[in-house]
Amino acid sequence: MFTDLIVQPIFNLLVLVYAVLPGHNFGLALIIFTVIVRLLMWPLVKRQLAQTRVMRGLQPELRRIKKESKGDRQKEQQLMMELYKERGINPLGTLPTLIIQLVVLIGLYSGLRRVIDNPSNIVNFAYPGLQHLSWMQHLAHNIGDFDETLFGVINLKRAAFGPVYIPALLLVIGSAVVQFLTSRQLMPTDKNARRLRDILKSAGDGQKADQSEVNAAVSRSTQYLIPFMVFVFTVNLPAALSLYWFTGGVVAYIQQAIALREDEADMEKLADSKPRKDVSKIVEAEVVSEPARTPKPIAKKSSKKKSAKRKRK
Repeated sequence: MFTDLIVQPIFNLLVLVYAVLPGHNFGLALIIFTVIVRLLMWPLVKRQLAQTRVMRGLQPELRRIKKESKGDRQKEQQLMMELYKERGINPLGTLPTLIIQLVVLIGLYSGLRRVIDNPSNIVNFAYPGLQHLSWMQHLAHNIGDFDETLFGVINLKRAAFGPVYIPALLLVIGSAVVQFLTSRQLMPTDKNARRLRDILKSAGDGQKADQSEVNAAVSRSTQYLIPFMVFVFTVNLPAALSLYWFTGGVVAYIQQAIALREDEADMEKLADSKPRKDVSKIVEAEVVSEPARTPKPIAKKSSKKKSAKRKRK
């Protein structure tokens, strides 16, 4: 069922791009396929980015809630849920995007594994409609014309290690670097933030650790952990998967930059649309201006009374 519903549709989208692409270069087809997948996921990715940025911006509010609850977990959870509801946040809202990315990665790997083991599967595993395309019919009788490289430079069937293959190793390193940049792009800058090691050391000395501060420190640590995991995960896999990961990371970085720029523009519009207060209508301004007006009528009244007394005399 997983093969029929996940692996084969994903693989056939890649085969379609490869079959209609002029030149029929498998590496270029994989790049175009990755861009198409990322564009199709753009609505989910944009929503995930918005949720992530808002969640990280709520850290001061969460610390305040923890302080006000004074150890009452039930009250703390209730206040947190009210805050999430007020800001329109779903704590699990990022899961759908992550699950889809993982499913696509597993499906693509399974399909590529078939082609690497037997290049004829690029025809045999394709849908009947794709098998009737002219290039696919040509490959059915001339499978030797299948080019599994990226422009003849990188053999996408080979892995970085075993033995060491420099072009694939560069792709793996590039994938890890791009993953680090995309993670760092969303990290809030806080000069006073403590490292996880310092927080744990303070907790060992008897100081109570703030859970929100711990979560923020763990989140900062993942920007180094995830790239390391990407390197370890892809270094022994075919270079085709590293190419997919690298291309997807570059597109994700561009998408995040666009989303962040749009958020800043929306905030500026919101700030410009707020009506400015008229200083003349502020209560403090009226109070300050009263003493300047009151002396004149008082002085006039006193002078009139003195003149009236003189006339009587």
